[in-house]
Amino acid sequence: MVRTPLTQAERERGERLGRFLREARGGRSMADVAACAGISAETLRKIETGRAPTPAFFTVAALAGALGLSMDDLVVRCVLVPA
Repeated sequence: MVRTPLTQAERERGERLGRFLREARGGRSMADVAACAGISAETLRKIETGRAPTPAFFTVAALAGALGLSMDDLVVRCVLVPA
């Protein structure tokens, strides 16, 4: 299966998501948040650094739950960017 290259907008959205999750993590360790979300610390690192700009919905939902964020917060901060 060939994966379609990401658009610039998709890459930027992934970078915004990563920054927001990193900020929300605050002083908590990456390993702690990843364990609470049921993902690997490596996966969280890739998301936070933008190397995984399109994580699965359930991964994002698990991270939101582990960080006490609502999915609405994520949409507003990461997807709905003013033009």
